[in-house]
Amino acid sequence: MKSLLHITNGDSFTNKLQSLPLKGDIITWREMLCEGQTLCNVGSETFWKTRFEFLNKNYKVSKSWFVEKTLKEYRSLCNHKQQDQIVLWFEYDLFCQINMLAVLSWLKTHRRHAEISLICSGKEDETDKLYALGELNDEQLLGLYENRIVLSQDDVEYADYVWQLYCSDNPIRLENLTDFENYQFDYLSDAVTAHLKRFPSIKNGLNAVESSMLNIALTEKPKSKKDFLRKILTTPNLYGYGDTQYERLLTSIKPLFSSFNPVRVTKVGKQVLANESNYYASLRDNEAFLGGALKYNFLYNTDTDRILKL
Repeated sequence: MKSLLHITNGDSFTNKLQSLPLKGDIITWREMLCEGQTLCNVGSETFWKTRFEFLNKNYKVSKSWFVEKTLKEYRSLCNHKQQDQIVLWFEYDLFCQINMLAVLSWLKTHRRHAEISLICSGKEDETDKLYALGELNDEQLLGLYENRIVLSQDDVEYADYVWQLYCSDNPIRLENLTDFENYQFDYLSDAVTAHLKRFPSIKNGLNAVESSMLNIALTEKPKSKKDFLRKILTTPNLYGYGDTQYERLLTSIKPLFSSFNPVRVTKVGKQVLANESNYYASLRDNEAFLGGALKYNFLYNTDTDRILKL
């Protein structure tokens, strides 16, 4: 009998997976590597130190929580050395795709001889809707498991390569990737594009996520901050952010709002959204990282879909 290990994208899906009639142990990857600085040597002491510092500063994550939730689970992964089949459960969005790359980079180094297979939810029917794992029923999940994709060594090497580029100090190298279709990652190309649009726009200094939030505020006219966050979370996008991430983004663009109850955008906010004013100087933060790159050292040109270095 081959032994099996499942690595999942989060606690809620781990709970779901435990109820399915599948063999094997389950490890939950508790990280959000799409935010804050990342180093390419996944699992190293400096890697976890960098991650803790970011999460502690920006999300008030305590050391005890980080050790208990993230590091203990990671150590459990390190101790699972015998499994010769490893199944990854991830989703189509940026949040999941970046975590997936990091896990594959780690597996490339530490589990060279395991058979690694990938389950990635997204396009599951004839509609344009992209589905999270939690939106699928037991039968659909078991179907995904039966049809899981066994990754070749080339696939794993490619994922590691894209991870190295994500962690490099220059996102222009990521934008020059064109060979996604040669590998078994159906949603990676779109996720990388979504990532690049998180650099500030050359036109108004906001990135795609910040502009989208401002646009929702103007067009939907939310009655309260809670209503605003609900509208943001239910608007389809490729980011996969949760409410705490949007709360943090909202804090940085807060001066563009005159009120959150009801939600009202200032005159300057309207000018910024219309590209009549540039908010870059007010937002610039020399410690804000996206992967390995400093967010405000680059601009995104929305006309050419290219990154420019400042």
